[in-house]
Amino acid sequence: MTVYLLWHVGHQNEAGADGVTVHREGETVYIDEQDGDDSKLLGVYSTVDKAEERIHRARLLPGFSAEPDCFVVEEHTLDEDDWPEGFVRVLPGSSA
Repeated sequence: MTVYLLWHVGHQNEAGADGVTVHREGETVYIDEQDGDDSKLLGVYSTVDKAEERIHRARLLPGFSAEPDCFVVEEHTLDEDDWPEGFVRVLPGSSA
């Protein structure tokens, strides 16, 4: 079964030219958690249409209305593992 996770990214980054906050890179919502960006899960929906309805409602709310184009709908399959081989933590100042 496929579900749709709805995220909002609140930006604090200074990743752009002259320290300007970057919200999007083309069609992709930019996120850099190390630079202070904050992602919030707004809900898990059975259809893309229901996720988009939630976006329209959320855009009217404090916080979300300040960054109305920073929503991400992510398709996900239930009962499917993510990160099946684990991960490696990259510490600040180290090279990957």
